[in-house]
Amino acid sequence: MDLGKLEKIDENSWRIPQTGAMRVPGVLYGSEALIRAMDDKVHEQLSNVATLPGIVEAAYAMPDAHWGYGFPIGGVAAFDPEQGGIISAGGVGFDISCGVRTLHTGLTPREIIDRQKDLADALFHRIPAGLGSTGAIHLNDAEMDAMLRGGAAWALERGYGVPEDLAHIEENGRMSGADTEQVSALAKKRQRDEMGTLGSGNHYLEVQRVTEIFDETLAAAFGIRLDDIKVSIHCGSRGLGHQIGSEYLKRMAQAAASHGIELPDRELACAPINSDLGQSYLGAMRAGINCALANRQILTHLARGVFGDLFPHARLDLLYDVSHNTCKLEEHRVNGEKRMLHVHRKGATRAFGPGHPALPEPLRPHGQPVLIGGTMGTASYILAGTEEGMTRAWGSACHGAGRSMSRHQATRDYTGRQVQDELAARGILVRSPTQRGIAEEAPGAYKDVADVVWAAHHARLARLVCKVEPMVVIKG
Repeated sequence: MDLGKLEKIDENSWRIPQTGAMRVPGVLYGSEALIRAMDDKVHEQLSNVATLPGIVEAAYAMPDAHWGYGFPIGGVAAFDPEQGGIISAGGVGFDISCGVRTLHTGLTPREIIDRQKDLADALFHRIPAGLGSTGAIHLNDAEMDAMLRGGAAWALERGYGVPEDLAHIEENGRMSGADTEQVSALAKKRQRDEMGTLGSGNHYLEVQRVTEIFDETLAAAFGIRLDDIKVSIHCGSRGLGHQIGSEYLKRMAQAAASHGIELPDRELACAPINSDLGQSYLGAMRAGINCALANRQILTHLARGVFGDLFPHARLDLLYDVSHNTCKLEEHRVNGEKRMLHVHRKGATRAFGPGHPALPEPLRPHGQPVLIGGTMGTASYILAGTEEGMTRAWGSACHGAGRSMSRHQATRDYTGRQVQDELAARGILVRSPTQRGIAEEAPGAYKDVADVVWAAHHARLARLVCKVEPMVVIKG
């Protein structure tokens, strides 16, 4: 990105001045090196987001931002329904509520190393992964609607998990306001056999080792110690979320003119929040969030079963579950006044600060755990939301490394066997249904996640707590 187009606010904050049809400025967070490495398309897309009706304060981009559909991935924007604010399917993304959950195990590295191959094979056998993967659960019409309304709470009622899980999930495991009638029959059909599956792309289940502590106080509050073994699950709403996104993007594009909305880019298709179409999408999207929460809950149950078989004393307690790709109605302060805003986070993580009432009581004094996934073979990080972050980007932070190379280019530069062998030599066992999937997700295809999380830390969006490195990776 050409830095000449930006005004430098500080070492990790940059402004796109408000010009032309922009209603607010754009703000990018990241080091100079990360901003320079961003595609100019991020500048264009963020500027376009800033033209949308009802946007409040600024259009934001996180340190891992890169080109996306309409909104940049890593884009955050809040809209006021009382000021003609809009909701955009492209501002949420296709994989609705894609997210990460991290679990404690109580195990030691030595225990994992002694049974590492057995664990990798058992998880791969038990966790359905890959494009079009299906699980053992088949939902009839009534159960589909119950799942879309109930989220992780629905899964818990059917034996997938323990009651303590719900308090450690955003929205306590169930997004209210889901409207199953706004979800098409085709979207439901695509999800009928996909519950409890990882899917493909950058989704994974990892067994991880805590290799560095940055903040001893926060780590202790989160129940994290050096050399702890954690399990992280990264996936979303599978075919259902993608179908919802595709259908509503088309409907919003067709209806934009009738709402008096001039789109600088057709991919920014949107509808007024208070319109019938806007409310329909909100109801469907919330059902998609519940689908993702239920999916991760079932996967947690499957993982607990594997660990229970191999390590009977292991206890996989949930640290937290965070979502990306959402739009949520939240209370925020604007010019000192409390306002209810619809906050879009596309490829961005909610990162509420200390004291926020949405956080579970044991974690509330310390801020929300912010779970930042690396890619296969690289480190991931746990951060905590900050008080300052609540005013800098609506309590939001980055969500991962961000791609630096297309999947097509990655398969030209890497082979799955090459990547798998190199990681095995480093003590990381990878299991995937396809070698192509491994090549597409090669570590070299992504930005350096360490640069991203340190930029988020220095920008005061979230505070670094610890670093975890993979030992076992189940990859779609």
